[in-house]
Amino acid sequence: MTLKLQLVENGKVIFQIPLSPTNRSRYKAVHDLAAFENNFAHYSKLFTALSNDTRLMMMKHLIEKKNRTINFTDFMRELNINPKLVWEHIKKLQEGGLVIKIGRGRYQCSQFGETSFLIMNLAFRKLLQTLEERKI
Repeated sequence: MTLKLQLVENGKVIFQIPLSPTNRSRYKAVHDLAAFENNFAHYSKLFTALSNDTRLMMMKHLIEKKNRTINFTDFMRELNINPKLVWEHIKKLQEGGLVIKIGRGRYQCSQFGETSFLIMNLAFRKLLQTLEERKI
């Protein structure tokens, strides 16, 4: 069995990566790790931003809002968390490039943030589902 991840736009495959270890040479895998290392700082900020349940919920709330925008007090009220925690979580989301401040106490999910969050959600869910179904 061969597993691969494809990104398709208008029926055309624009990106494809094999997920089965047998389909990737050791050389290619090591080369990919070297390229990954060049972006460690960026990935670390992104993964840190998305490694917390509250921040994931904040992203979900932002994406569901009209114009992907919410104010600080709505975060406090809707997620039932104190101002200090809201501030700390927003800061991590901003550092990851997922959220931008658009005014006094107003925050918006960046285009990158929305796209990354939605793609990651779908890809991880489908990938884990497939792996579990196939007992891989």
